[in-house]
Amino acid sequence: MANPAANRRMLLVEPETLLRQTVALTARAIGVGNIHEAGNMVLAEQMLKEQAFHGAVISIDTEKTDAANLGLLDQVRNGATASNKAIPIAAMVERCDSNLLQALSQREVTRIILKPFRARLLLDVFTEFAIVSK
Repeated sequence: MANPAANRRMLLVEPETLLRQTVALTARAIGVGNIHEAGNMVLAEQMLKEQAFHGAVISIDTEKTDAANLGLLDQVRNGATASNKAIPIAAMVERCDSNLLQALSQREVTRIILKPFRARLLLDVFTEFAIVSK
């Protein structure tokens, strides 16, 4: 039976190159999905406007509390990208206080991942997103 994740296009937004590349290469090698990498929000925004994704894992800078930090999530949820505005999204954060939790909840973030974590967790999230995405 074919892996349902194999044909799903996923976006990983993570500034840490080693983590981003390790997850993307491993995902491709084991057939978890077609992971596209963005090292920053500007590149991620461009990629989201050019092609549709079935899910995304986005690193959120918890040092920034302004709306621009969550702007990428807003763009997706407001339908300003090529992706379905209801795609599953996970947010990777170093810490999550009640204000950030509320902001992520309002943006219908599917999952919150606290750093540090094992790369395997992201592979599991991408697999889960591939199964639930349409």
